[in-house]
Amino acid sequence: MIVPMKKITLIAAADKKTKTLKKLRGLGLMHVEITEGSGERLDGLARDISLMDNALYFLGDGKSTEQKAIDSSEALDLANKVISLTEERKELFNKAGALEAELESFRDWGDIDPELLKELEEKNIKLGFYQMPLSEYKALSEKIRTVRLDKTKAGVKLCIMESDGENDSELLAALRQYRLTLPVVSTKKMAAGLADERKRIEDIDKELLSYSAYVNALKKARGFLEGEAEFETYATGMSEEELSQGSSAYSICYFTGYVEAENVDKLKQAATENKWGLICEEPCPEDKVPTKLKNNRFVSLIYPLTDFLGTVPGYFEYDISAWFLMFILIFFGIIFGDGGYGLLICGVAAVPIIGSIAKKKPVQPMMLLIGLFGLATVLWGTLTCTWFGISPEYLPHWLKALSVPVISNVYADTLWTLPWTESGVGLTTSQNVQILCFTLALIQLSVAHLMGAARNRRSVRMLGDIGSVLQLLGMYYLVLSLVVNPQVFSFGLVIGGIPVGTVTLGLIGLGFVMSFVFSNYESSIGKSIAASMKNIVSVLLGVVNVFSDIVSYIRLWAVGLAGAAISATVNEMAGPFLGNLMFMVFAIILLVFGHGLNMILNVLSVIVHGIRLNTLEFSSHLDMSWSGHKFKAFKE
Repeated sequence: MIVPMKKITLIAAADKKTKTLKKLRGLGLMHVEITEGSGERLDGLARDISLMDNALYFLGDGKSTEQKAIDSSEALDLANKVISLTEERKELFNKAGALEAELESFRDWGDIDPELLKELEEKNIKLGFYQMPLSEYKALSEKIRTVRLDKTKAGVKLCIMESDGENDSELLAALRQYRLTLPVVSTKKMAAGLADERKRIEDIDKELLSYSAYVNALKKARGFLEGEAEFETYATGMSEEELSQGSSAYSICYFTGYVEAENVDKLKQAATENKWGLICEEPCPEDKVPTKLKNNRFVSLIYPLTDFLGTVPGYFEYDISAWFLMFILIFFGIIFGDGGYGLLICGVAAVPIIGSIAKKKPVQPMMLLIGLFGLATVLWGTLTCTWFGISPEYLPHWLKALSVPVISNVYADTLWTLPWTESGVGLTTSQNVQILCFTLALIQLSVAHLMGAARNRRSVRMLGDIGSVLQLLGMYYLVLSLVVNPQVFSFGLVIGGIPVGTVTLGLIGLGFVMSFVFSNYESSIGKSIAASMKNIVSVLLGVVNVFSDIVSYIRLWAVGLAGAAISATVNEMAGPFLGNLMFMVFAIILLVFGHGLNMILNVLSVIVHGIRLNTLEFSSHLDMSWSGHKFKAFKE
């Protein structure tokens, strides 16, 4: 459920602002609605937090080393040291890269020492080094004295006596493009410098590795700085007023926040003790009320997933945690669709769960949730007799006996007839799964409108929600007729004297009228109808949306079918190699890679399709926008 909140305005003497905030932080009850502050100290704290974040980023998680403790000031000095070292390392890495590239460009020339060449030049012996195509070399004038050094695919390497008086300067100018640009220092010095820089980089890496023992201390210091920044934000962002009473004047400060309704008495007692002014109100829809969810331990297992998605219901919206958990488990099982995959998922979750139990530590909720996902997949694989994509004919009889015939792969070629169908007309196993998906749509979307009806039970607006349920019922049969099998679910079908097609259209029509008339009800039916008329296009499109929302649940069947096809294809590819010892290793690698890739694709499918059905289709029928933000008590 969403924990009830009270809107609180707290008033205190301006000169006791800091003391008031410290007392309030000690209580740890109130969510303060101040988001902006100012001042040099706050800017400095922001810089220090950023510094800590950068240092922690470079040091990693530090789990592989024994952690050491230091105080906050030492942690800040250490963070500065880490950043300084990383910047030095980056600069050294760039220099080493440049030196390495320059050395590589002279690699084919051997050792070059520009100092020696300068000494020769002082003795009027000026040498130039060139590399040119063979054709250009052969075309050189006889006036140019050369020494051929080497011949490669790139051309001819040669030395030209540029100081020779017989050489024509114009001829040498034409060869400028082939002349080697000499390094500033000798290649030996460059190689020595490169080695020094690499050694310094290694030393820095070792030093940074030693600092990873302080990661937890840095995290603790960062938390302290974040708390100080929060405190400073509230202190500088708090509103102040100058008041006068007769000849005396005084200043007050005040701010607004929210407290859980059950904690209001504790806050009132503290206000009395500290002489605070307190105004307690019921929140209204215009307020930015934070949301705090409170559920039993089982339903709370969904929180790691919703936290990962960043989905928080608004305070005046619904807490759908229980429904979210129930349906995402079903969707996960259908999308993964393979009991073998489910066993692997259970195994992955079981290792840390057993480890935590053995160490008598709390089990991480995420691991329990993953375990539930695995169990849901095992259950669906058992019901449909799907195990690692293996054809049912190769599975043991007892495993096939556990499956449910109408959706089992064991009976994939069976035609399932219904009492009202003619001979030769029936449903395939695949169509039965489609019907199951559309039934899930009917249930989930009906739940959304029944929740709306329960909320509006004291208003005739409830009739609009009931009308939406009637539309869903009618659209459900329409989808079965148009998408699944028009022969089995015919509009001319009569069961027990009841014309099913006529009833379907009647439900859609009646549901639309009820929704049109009552959905926008506030004070009178006339105003409600007028409001619907203003949005007539959206209202009419809403009927189409009901149809499309139900049809969208077919994605569960389609994605599950695609995953089953991939796993079967992997088995077919690896099958011929399993009987040959020479290719056994290749077959195993192919199976591991193929099924592993399929599982990764299934995880993406759950995120894209399974979660979408909860956060979009289901939520849109609840009129939820997930516009909330979490309740965060101001505490130490």
